[in-house]
Formats: sequence, structure tokens, C-alpha cells
Amino acid sequence: MIGRFDDIRTPLLILALIVRRPTVIDAGAGFASKRVLQASVVVLGTGLSLSQVLVVGVSSLPVMLGTLAVALFGAWAIGRMLGVEGGIRTLIGVGTGICGASAIAATTSVIGADAAEVAYAMGTIFTFNVAAVLLFPAIGHLLGLSQHAFGLWAGTAINDTSSVVAASSVYGMQAQQFGIVVKLTRTLMIIPISIVLSILTARKNRETVAVATQGAEVPEADAASSRPAGTLARVPWGKVVPLFLVFFVVASALDTFGVIPASWHPVLSAVATFMITMALAGIGLGTRLSTIRAAGHRPLLLGGILWVLVALTSLGLQAATGML
Repeated sequence: MIGRFDDIRTPLLILALIVRRPTVIDAGAGFASKRVLQASVVVLGTGLSLSQVLVVGVSSLPVMLGTLAVALFGAWAIGRMLGVEGGIRTLIGVGTGICGASAIAATTSVIGADAAEVAYAMGTIFTFNVAAVLLFPAIGHLLGLSQHAFGLWAGTAINDTSSVVAASSVYGMQAQQFGIVVKLTRTLMIIPISIVLSILTARKNRETVAVATQGAEVPEADAASSRPAGTLARVPWGKVVPLFLVFFVVASALDTFGVIPASWHPVLSAVATFMITMALAGIGLGTRLSTIRAAGHRPLLLGGILWVLVALTSLGLQAATGML
């Protein structure tokens, strides 16, 4: 019976999106879409050896780095043309190019973004997470993508880990496993990006101070972050590497060294499948159209353009490298 969950996931998500529901279920939907989803990723790790994780991660690097470059440069260039403010541009860029809400949370502390900027960026990323879960599997079948090609596409072109798991699990088990490993590799890019943004933010603050000393009072601290102006922002390591990703690697290591018996794999796979189905229902039930509308049209337009560019870039690089 559990094996039949694959057939009902997309209809279940669509139904959850359109059905009117009381706000009392929001807490449960939030728990399912986040904690249950994260736990399912850890359980899936018990069926993947470290060698598989390493091979998939390394093979995805050309596509991953290419899509990251397109997302970050596109956010800067297109965002300026659209008149989207710098903080929002940066947050939408890292959210699209790396790992959605997790990247936004980590970057917020580094660049000193305010609550309004974070809200706009989160709303934008959330909108295209939902769109990806609904559209990517259908487009993948239309293009005739293999399980591995779709997993690589989802892992490099869909924002949040939860949406990658949701979309790839609908496409197939191999796509799901491949997509998760690619996405986890992509998530690690937030470490160097956070360090670079910290350096750039410090340089910008020093320039601001230099201009201020020419005829105005020198600020004692950066107002956005309450730290001395021109100093490096502290990188929030607890947000940079989510804990469930660490547990995923631990689970994979346990399987690699034979701690987890092979006879357990079918049961663990069924448990993960059931948990992912619960998480999909939670994502749909927790979605409010008002959240999407609140993102604003210009950040939403920027997010949409970047989303399409990254998706096309991923497919193009796969074709160029013979992986499609």
C-alpha cells in the first residue's frame, strides 16, 4: 500500500492548495512540511553509501556552479534594471542559486537585511517553490528526461530542499535519491558565499564611513547589524549548514560501514516514502495565497526570471556536458 503513495502525491498537493482549511491546522502543516520532511531526508540517507554521495556530488559540480553563477549575476543585473533594492536582490539571488529559505536566513545575518527585505525575498522564493513542485515533474516527462537527468535538474534548479524532495519523489525513486544528493552538495555553497558577502559588506561599510568623515559625523556602528562599521560580519554557522544535512551524512556513513542491515532497506525506504507524502500534504495545507501576493510584483518578477534562467541553464549545461 505504501508503494502506491507515489500515485497520489501530486493530486494530494493540489487538493491541499485549493481546499479551504482552518488556521488551527497551520501548526501541524508546518511541522509536517519542515520537520517530517527533514527527517525523511535523513531516513533516505540510510540507503545511500558515502561513495554514491561523493560521485553524485562531484559529477554535478559543473551544472551546479554554472546555475549558481547565473542566479547571482542575474540577481545583480536584472534586479538593478527592475529597480529592486540591493538587499532584496542579494537575498533572492542566493535563495534561487543555493538553497532557498536556508540561504536567505544565513545571508540575512551577514548583510544586515531588515525584516521587510527578508519578507519580500521569502515570499518570492516560496512562490516558485510551489510552482516547481507542480510543474517540474510534468515538464520532465514532456522532455523525456531520465531519472538521473531529472534529479540533477531538480537539484540544481529548484530552490528549497523540501521542494526538491517533493518534485523528485513524484518523478521516481532514482530521481529522488539523485536530486537530494545534488541539492545537499549545492547547499554547501552557502559557506563560501557567506564569507564573500561578509567581506563585500565590510568593504561597503568602510566606504560609507570614508564618505561620512568628509563632512558628517562618523557612525560608531553599522545600524543594521549593531557591529563596528567596516568590520566583517560574523557568519552564522548554525544556519549555514542545517543540522539535518549533518544527520543525512551520518546516516549514509552508517549504511556505508554496514551498521544498517541490508534487510532493513525496504522498510526504511517505505517509511521515507510515507514521510515525504505527509510532508507534501503539509506543504499544500500550509500554503496561503496571501503570502504569494504579499511578495510584491517587482521582487516576484525578479524571482520568476531567475527561476526560469536557472532552470534553462541547468538543462543547457547538462546537454553540453553529455549528462542529459
